[in-house]
Formats: sequence, structure tokens, C-alpha cells
Amino acid sequence: MNLSRRDLLKWGAGAVLATGALAPELDAQIRAKGKRRGVRPVRRIPIGLQLYSVRQDCEKDLPGVLKAVAQMGYQGVEFAGYYGRKADELKKLLDANGLKCCGTHIGLNALLGDELKKTVEFNKTLGNPFLIVSYMGEDRLGTIEKINETAKLLTEIGAKVRPDGMQVGYHAHGGDSKKLDGETVWDRFFTAAGPEVTMQLDIGNCIGGGGDPYAVLRKFPGRSATIHLKEHGGKPGAPIGEGEVKWKEVFQLCETTGRTQWYIVEQESYAGTPLESVKQCIDNLRKMGK
Repeated sequence: MNLSRRDLLKWGAGAVLATGALAPELDAQIRAKGKRRGVRPVRRIPIGLQLYSVRQDCEKDLPGVLKAVAQMGYQGVEFAGYYGRKADELKKLLDANGLKCCGTHIGLNALLGDELKKTVEFNKTLGNPFLIVSYMGEDRLGTIEKINETAKLLTEIGAKVRPDGMQVGYHAHGGDSKKLDGETVWDRFFTAAGPEVTMQLDIGNCIGGGGDPYAVLRKFPGRSATIHLKEHGGKPGAPIGEGEVKWKEVFQLCETTGRTQWYIVEQESYAGTPLESVKQCIDNLRKMGK
């Protein structure tokens, strides 16, 4: 990907307008007014981007993509592959653009046996606390017995990585909303898993699979350290805020009982280019006060 100077300047200007050059001062004023009125200030949750959203661009020019998304206003990125780079190389790219690593999507095998130590060391270098299993099939979640076994396994792994300041988690796909004996796979898994296993709900995937993300967030308070923001419905390629998701309810749950630390945008359908689409997502989130 060859990003033109004009594109970078345009995205940079948009990020300044969206976030506000005086954001720290304005936040301080809002907090001060809240204290005087006895109102508890709302905690601002940072916004990251799952790089799978722009994966083809990353394959061509990862440094250019990271620069562009930082100028759009994203504060972090979640990896789904490392594009042939070592952890220290990735960390330098993140630092150069003022970005944090807000997660990595990995296979379950990366957490098993001798691979666990390698995964922990890699993510220590990245400064990433969230090790998220991106997908598990019926071999791990196909029956109630397998769900319980897998939940126990991730709970045990979570205990092993806790001394390193890390958490393991599982990311939602549509199939996790199917029911076994009247309860969804997702609900059974997180009922069986210990609280140290992060519930990375994906709003769009959950709705697309017939699930109820609002009920899930209410049922599992304190489990949503990171959450994927993805639209559902609306026009083809609709960015966040232009579909059918009740975003006000999602944000209210995340910012109260969910204990959410990162909002992570994942866009998998596009009205324009992938980079244009993820820019529209964060622009819309800023319009919603995020």
C-alpha cells in the first residue's frame, strides 16, 4: 500500500478534529465540574483497531498502516498475525506511532505446552496483557462435556500467565450463540470458566449468530476487559453507528458493570476501502462521545 502525503494529512486532520487538540484540558474541566456537582465522572475507554480489518494493507505496508490508523485517532491495535516481524520490531513500530498493543488473536495451540512460554515472552515485549483465542471449533466446544473441559483448560492457563500480568480470553463468533440443551455455547463456556478468562464478546458476530449481546453483558459483569465493536444490519458495509446495534446500551453496560478496558473496532465489510471504513468507524464513535 502506498499512502499519499495528502491521505496522511487528511487522516491526521480528521483525528485532531475528532479527538480534539485540547482533549486533556477539556477532560480535566469536565472532571472538575463533576466533582463540584457530586457527579461521578465517566471513565473514557480507549479505542483500538483489530488489524484483521485492514489485513491486506498490513501485508503490503504495515508501518504505513500503523501510522495511518494512529493519525485517525486509534490509540491501540490488536494483532491477528505479525506479518513476518519479531516482537521487538513490532514494538518499535507501535512506539513510533504512539500506539499500544491491546491484544493478540492467537490459536489455542499457542497457549499449550512449550508454546505458552514463547507466547508469553513475545507478548511481554509487545507490552500486551490480552492473549485472546480467536476461534475454537466443535472439537473444543461441540458438546457440553467438551465445553467444560475447554473452560477448565483456559482457566488453568489463565492462572499460569497471571503472574506475568496477562489474561487469556476467547473471541465470539456466530456459532457460539447456538444452543445446547437450551443454553448457548457462549453462556455455558463462560459460566464454566473462571473469572480470569476474558470474555471478548463481538457485538456483530453475536447478533449475526442469533445471540443477544446486551443480555450477555448483563449476565457476565466484570468479564469484558476487551470487546469487539462491530455493526450489524444497515446498508452493506455499514460502519459502526449506521446499523441496528443499540450502541448506547452497549456503552452503558461496558462502562459500568463490564469493567471494559478497551473498545476494539473490527470491520469486516466495506463500503469503500478497508482504511476508509475503519476511519468512518472511529469518526462515528467520536460523534457518539467515545
